[in-house]
Amino acid sequence: MTVGPFRLTDRAARQRAEADLAPAATRSADSRGRVHPEPEDPLRTSFERDRDRILHAKAFRRLKHKTQVFLNPDGDHYVTRLTHTLQVTQVARSLARALGLNESLAEAIALAHDVGHSPFGHLGEDALEPYVAGGWHHAAQGVRIVEVLEHLNLTWEVRDGVRAHSWKIDPPPATHEGECVRYADRIGYLSHDALDAIRAGVLRPEELPGRARAVFGEPGSEMVGTMIDAVVEGSLAPGKDAVVMAPDALEAMHELRAFMFERVYNSETAAGQKHVAIDVIRRLVDHHLEHPELIPATYRDTAADPVTQVVDYVSGMTDRFALAMHDRLFDADATAQMTPLLRLT
Repeated sequence: MTVGPFRLTDRAARQRAEADLAPAATRSADSRGRVHPEPEDPLRTSFERDRDRILHAKAFRRLKHKTQVFLNPDGDHYVTRLTHTLQVTQVARSLARALGLNESLAEAIALAHDVGHSPFGHLGEDALEPYVAGGWHHAAQGVRIVEVLEHLNLTWEVRDGVRAHSWKIDPPPATHEGECVRYADRIGYLSHDALDAIRAGVLRPEELPGRARAVFGEPGSEMVGTMIDAVVEGSLAPGKDAVVMAPDALEAMHELRAFMFERVYNSETAAGQKHVAIDVIRRLVDHHLEHPELIPATYRDTAADPVTQVVDYVSGMTDRFALAMHDRLFDADATAQMTPLLRLT
């Protein structure tokens, strides 16, 4: 019998291959399933289907014009929420592969982890907090987007990973693949935010903590690779049953993160942008609370209360869309004075 150049690798074959993963891995055949049961895809595992649905979601596309650190930057090489997401996905897959975990699950969680982010990064969370009992958090909004606003009907494991990708959230992810994404997120933003801060003139390379530079190397590929190695080393240490970073490297990472908060995230440059971003978002929310008819029907949960509908809409805006809408709705002269503060070259 002549064998052709290709071989069909369908869902059943892929699920059989998952038997060779590490004992700690999450196997797609053991998924807790979806809120609305669906027939299985003939080719893809459930986690692969989730990955594909996320890539085609509107919320994922909007990440290209959402802030990472510097608000609505003019420079072409600053990290956006989309490029950050792709970097996190690469790191999460590398960790999952090295530890014998389910790459497809880690990839799906990583791709979706930031779809709930507001415009202007974490400043947007501060702006929206007064409108939501208990505060507003992008992780919870991400779950709401995939469950309600875009009806992606993802598996429980992916939704859990989105819910708990932030270190602030308790309980932590229920899967080890979700733990990979937690570390991948921190690795991605620390290494590339440092590069952006240097590019923006907020930092000089030699100002980075000496211990972090000694342990991880310079920001960029060297730092990313060394951090990945440290997580693999820590997780494979005897007696470990979670994805963790080697102790010495973890201390250096904590030091680098504290430095970044002091010198970048809470810097005078960031403080100058903060009041502008918060004012733009709150004016947009207040205006739409007075004029709810302006919310597009295509992105509206009519079963929700009016405040939730408005927060859904405003939090989903990109930086540039929020600024453009502010231009249209409010005094152009005032907006012209505000907008330059949001643009770093």
